[in-house]
Amino acid sequence: MNIIRCSIKTLKGLYDISGVEVGQHFYWQIGGFQIHAQVLITSWVVITILLGPVVIAVRNTQTIPTDGQNFFECVLEFIRDLSKTRIGEEYGPWVPFIGTTFLFIFVLNWSGALLPWKIIELPHGELEAPTNDINTTVALALLTSVAYFYAGLSKKRLSYFEKYIKPTPILLPINILEDFTKPLSLSFRLFGNILADE
Repeated sequence: MNIIRCSIKTLKGLYDISGVEVGQHFYWQIGGFQIHAQVLITSWVVITILLGPVVIAVRNTQTIPTDGQNFFECVLEFIRDLSKTRIGEEYGPWVPFIGTTFLFIFVLNWSGALLPWKIIELPHGELEAPTNDINTTVALALLTSVAYFYAGLSKKRLSYFEKYIKPTPILLPINILEDFTKPLSLSFRLFGNILADE
């Protein structure tokens, strides 16, 4: 009984800690939800930076490519090569996901260093790279983990779970723990790097 009481106290303590904020943040109140406006504003600026030039450069593709079309074809070829070296010959369906994730994170990270966010004044807090917020990095890490599990299950079906008991069933808890701590590790590593940089 004491163990259950102790566990409930621990969970309540963790819940209380989750409400702690570092610094000031600017929120929008939309309906009954609080929206983290700093992250939303900078994320949409980054999405515009990514999509704007692409739409302009490739809206009228040519047989002999223009400079903009040539640049984006080089970027696509780089992402294809990256996908092929990591995944193998079955890389094709994963190019859009890997490319989008790679470019989004790349531009999010560099936006903090290259864009003068500090000149825009907000009522509370200041604008910064979206990956400087733990919520963004956790969302990206969870998305990657879901894609990882989906890829494994779609390729191997239920035999995918055999990897947890290989090379020996004794490693089952460690293999399960590894898969569930990966998102935590990915999110805190990216968040820590950008936080330290800014």
